[in-house]
Amino acid sequence: MSWRAAFQDQARACRDLGSPFTATLLEGFANLGLPDGPIGARITSWPGDMSSNGASVPLRLAGALHGLVLEGQDSELTAFYPPHAPTEADLHKAACAAISRHESYIDQRLNDAPQTNEVARATALILAADALFERFDLPLVLSELGASAGLNLNFDRFRLCTPGGDFGPPDSPVILTPDWRSPAPEPHGFTVADRQGVDLSPRDPVAERLRLLSFIWPDQTARFARISAALDLATAHPPRVDQADAIDWLEGRLSQHLDGRLHLVYHTVAWQYFPHPVQDRGEALLAEAGARATEEAPLARLSMEADGQGPGAKLTLTLWPGGTEHDLGRFDFHGRWIDWIAPNL
Repeated sequence: MSWRAAFQDQARACRDLGSPFTATLLEGFANLGLPDGPIGARITSWPGDMSSNGASVPLRLAGALHGLVLEGQDSELTAFYPPHAPTEADLHKAACAAISRHESYIDQRLNDAPQTNEVARATALILAADALFERFDLPLVLSELGASAGLNLNFDRFRLCTPGGDFGPPDSPVILTPDWRSPAPEPHGFTVADRQGVDLSPRDPVAERLRLLSFIWPDQTARFARISAALDLATAHPPRVDQADAIDWLEGRLSQHLDGRLHLVYHTVAWQYFPHPVQDRGEALLAEAGARATEEAPLARLSMEADGQGPGAKLTLTLWPGGTEHDLGRFDFHGRWIDWIAPNL
């Protein structure tokens, strides 16, 4: 895929996911070109897949420009950001000028893969945890793969509002209100006994707050506020995220003896980026651990990943003992809607 096609493809995805501003920004680069100089040269000669299936270079650049705005480093660029709605040509001119003014900053930021920490995905985590607790009546041990800053390790501290009743603490600063395309389940409650995550490049939710927020699309104010609230919560309840290869780390987590607790391993739009040999090893480790699982120490795996079918991502819960797989429906990548299938556990 050419660099222009990668920018156009990402622009379409941004528009579909409710960010016309980011779509216009990326379309401007695709249609009108990148600025002359080292940044344009680096992007146009990027090695490997720069699309959303690979390095996500368009979102790296968009995040870098938003970072300049959030950090107050470029007032001229800020004048073209929401709530302003510039034309494609005007936004492109302003963005190219900002790139030329801040080449060193942009170049450094292009090294960072986007880490959106989409806490609205926690809707699926909350529903699955509630169903598992209802079935087993055991406290949960959480292991998140690709946890980034670990915001979703605090999902039991979020408030999920549904037509069937609300989940989580009523005073939570993080409130999830997805659109329901299916009947909503009744809340029962669950307990988390331990929570840990892993990431190749974990982010500090306090020290790197603005960097994390820079990957939120600037015109999505509700999403920005929700993730800001989750960052505040992470300051009060710091999540533990280890820096390691996800499957090496998972092997250690699965080797623990957890009698009287249910081990929930989960990943949201992360597994699909693992190399195929790594995926195969992870599947084998989960199957081996599942063979050791008992009713007193069950193992569950929740997967929210793209499956090429759409809309949104596929939700799948695998439960041991037994290794039964449950189709939980589909979920918008940014948590805007859910089509939930209640599992018969």
